[in-house]
Amino acid sequence: MTDTAAASRPRRAPAWAAALAGAAAGLAAVATGELFAGLLAGAPSPVVAVGDLVIALQPPGAKDLVVALFGTNDKLALQVVIVVAAIAIAAGAGALARRRFRTGAALFVAFGVVAGLAGLRNPLTDPLLATAGAVLAVAVGLAALRALLARARAGEVAAGSGGIAPTSPAPRAASMPDWDRRRFLIASAGTIGGAVVAGVAGRGLIDGRHGGDVVTVSRLPAALQPASPLDASQELAIAGITPLVVSNDQFYQIDTALIAPRIDVASWDLKVQGMVDRPLAFTYDELLEMPLFEKHVTIACVSNEVGGHLVGNALWTGVRLRDVLEAAGVQAGATQIVGRSVDAFSAGFPTAWALEPGREPMIAVGMNREPLPVRHGFPARLIVPGLFGYVSATKWLKAIELTTREAVDGYWIPLGWAKDGPILTQSRIDVPARGSRVPAGPTEVAGVAWAPDRGVARVEVRVDEGPWKPARMSRPISDATWVQWAFAWDATPGNHAIEVRAIDGNGDAQAEEPTDPAPDGARGLHRVFVSVG
Repeated sequence: MTDTAAASRPRRAPAWAAALAGAAAGLAAVATGELFAGLLAGAPSPVVAVGDLVIALQPPGAKDLVVALFGTNDKLALQVVIVVAAIAIAAGAGALARRRFRTGAALFVAFGVVAGLAGLRNPLTDPLLATAGAVLAVAVGLAALRALLARARAGEVAAGSGGIAPTSPAPRAASMPDWDRRRFLIASAGTIGGAVVAGVAGRGLIDGRHGGDVVTVSRLPAALQPASPLDASQELAIAGITPLVVSNDQFYQIDTALIAPRIDVASWDLKVQGMVDRPLAFTYDELLEMPLFEKHVTIACVSNEVGGHLVGNALWTGVRLRDVLEAAGVQAGATQIVGRSVDAFSAGFPTAWALEPGREPMIAVGMNREPLPVRHGFPARLIVPGLFGYVSATKWLKAIELTTREAVDGYWIPLGWAKDGPILTQSRIDVPARGSRVPAGPTEVAGVAWAPDRGVARVEVRVDEGPWKPARMSRPISDATWVQWAFAWDATPGNHAIEVRAIDGNGDAQAEEPTDPAPDGARGLHRVFVSVG
């Protein structure tokens, strides 16, 4: 090969520099998409859109594994994994672009297409903004990649351009000169820094728009049938015990939405459809004008481990579901009620369960005498006493569909969870905490127990597998709520195991044989080990 030919051959950026350029450009693309979504309502976050797609495509058992690893931080963990994966893919694209820019660019475009299509799945997304956001993110990423690769190649050219004899082959530089390397690293660091600032700003705008309490509704109308005030006999004054009524900000939150949908009540309505004689639709104002009632109801997540905190009791305000169904005229053969959310989630439960005398399912519009917070389902959600949330408690409700049990499976059923989801009889020790050290002598053991909507008849405690002894209970609000309990223990020095069990209103004790949460709830006794001395 002649000196002229060797010298004219295009120089390539070092492999490490190309990968770094790709990673920085990928981060810039993601950050652009987040900032675009933060600035313009209706534009989807690419991270959230891809995350929602991953959740929709998850295989059976994935939810249990992720929750076991990350607990209630599972959504944050998923978004972090998506960002890291995007950066890794972009680094690979940079390495490919080192040889041929089109090849690396194709990976950027492919990821942009996936993010754009994922964003279009959300019915609250503006299709034009979703497309524009994906195009802009890809364009910024490719521009950053081209600029950084050019900077890296410039260093290579500088390294191999001097001191070459006319008859000698052009030496190939092993690395960029120090100054050119510094320039490239400064440019890469600047790109990464700018992307981080833009991404954080965009996510802050997104969270600010979707998070927090409802701001469009100042108050709830007074309930026609308010709940009776609680008296001293219905709550135990014991330090460390879970409150009888959990505040809105402390109430557990489990759903499939990475970001809670922010719904404009001016354009929202709730449809009652399917196997009904008279399909209905209610605006938010029309719901609030209907006779409202209040009821304390304990709800629980099927993923709750024995002793877990994915359970809570609140005072809900809403419209009787039975009244709405009667107005619509449920047709014979309609054996299932399916709640459908604005984000495509669905949950189904037997029609007979909702219509059983004595049970009061509701279309809830309030929580603890405040409008539903966004994260808990504003503007309306279903509350069905006695059923796990995965088959009943649809948030961000847009439709109630009457159908058959065979025709529709709710969101979680194809993923391996049971079609029927009655809440199991369970109990939990709040104090003393697991692994704690307590002084010898009189010690209060306390916690909560629930069996909605059978009610809790009694709670029993045993120490070191001794005999079961009765605990005292708070007076139940109703069969649909949990109770607090306490047990006076004369603690003796040493290490001890304390267990609790509840017996429901049917006389059945909670199951002692441990099981996993899947497919229909965790069984077993909560046990804590403490040291006395």
